[in-house]
Amino acid sequence: MELTHYLGEKARLIDKTLDNFLPHPSIKPESLHRAMRYSLFAGGKRLRPILCIAACEICGGKEKDALPVAAALECVHTYSLIHDDLPCLDNDNFRRGCYTAHKVFGEAIALLAGDALLTLAFEILAQAHPTLRYSPQMFLSELSRAAGSRKLIAGQVADLEGEGQKRGLSELYFIHRCKTSAMIVVSLRLGAMVANATPSNLASLTTFGENLGLAFQIVDDILDVTQTSGCLGKSAGKDVAAKKATYPALMGVGASRREAARFTCSARRAIESFGPRAKLLQKLAFFLLERKR
Repeated sequence: MELTHYLGEKARLIDKTLDNFLPHPSIKPESLHRAMRYSLFAGGKRLRPILCIAACEICGGKEKDALPVAAALECVHTYSLIHDDLPCLDNDNFRRGCYTAHKVFGEAIALLAGDALLTLAFEILAQAHPTLRYSPQMFLSELSRAAGSRKLIAGQVADLEGEGQKRGLSELYFIHRCKTSAMIVVSLRLGAMVANATPSNLASLTTFGENLGLAFQIVDDILDVTQTSGCLGKSAGKDVAAKKATYPALMGVGASRREAARFTCSARRAIESFGPRAKLLQKLAFFLLERKR
């Protein structure tokens, strides 16, 4: 109950923060601002901003200092989902149990809404307060690298180019370290940085994030072949239909579950140095491993 309460409380706080940062839907161009809000507030776990806040707190920082960073991270994440769902990429009609942005607003407005959210993310991030160890330029550099051509977008490209191709485990690790782990890692790092984390604490959270991100993606791959579209809130079985490289396709479901558990254990061990303060993040790692959607 402690973790469930924490997740719900932080998700509501993040939604309120996003609402304050987003342009009102009555502001021109109305269609664009409606599309941005539609995608941001269509539900979702708010995992990345919650990790940001939790990392800030575990390093002794204040929740309020992490909020601009948390909001920026969710804007980047939502932009990536909007673009990922477009007909030229995954061509998905459902996301978080709702019609995707391009189905509601058309492909052009959806594309521009994603562009606008990515741009807004850096406007919001610029409001984060510097600390003794970390400058605003460092915050911007961290998020730019994680969301750029060597991480998030690199993973998307490798995923796209790998459709129908035989891929080994090393290539699959590359895709998911970039496509999934990079944004989870940067969420933790930025949260720690706004708390003026020590280099050793930052390194521990980085290792935690790398392992958590891989475990999270393996579970996602498993759910794609074991759950229904209604349960997931998005189209199930699309990875198989697109002949994408996934953990179950390479290793089988049973071995994939064991691999996810292994990465989760590595994540939990990485933050043992925080002592009792690590308890919530360790519980969250196990919660994500056991999730059904």
